[in-house]
Amino acid sequence: MPRTPAETFQPLIDAELARPGITAGKMFGSPVLKVGGKVYAMLVKGRLVVKLPRDRVEALMASGLGDPFDPGHGKPSKEWVAVDAAASRRWRSLVNEAREFITSASR
Repeated sequence: MPRTPAETFQPLIDAELARPGITAGKMFGSPVLKVGGKVYAMLVKGRLVVKLPRDRVEALMASGLGDPFDPGHGKPSKEWVAVDAAASRRWRSLVNEAREFITSASR
């Protein structure tokens, strides 16, 4: 039986929490991962949503792998991309990329 998006995301949460400075929480009623208090990955409506540089978000959308993420105010966020569960094999690398983006931006 296929795993649900939440079942796919949970091992990523567990792996990330083993890293120093990583915490988990909730946002939009969904599980999130944070570093230094800043969210970098979350599961929203069965999709992985990650914070990445704008050019990377645009490249993921152009490739068809990701879609713009609208947090609910009618305007997609430029540094956030949503990735379907069908591409869950890419989720771990995207979570890693998002964490690295956040930590490098806060230095």
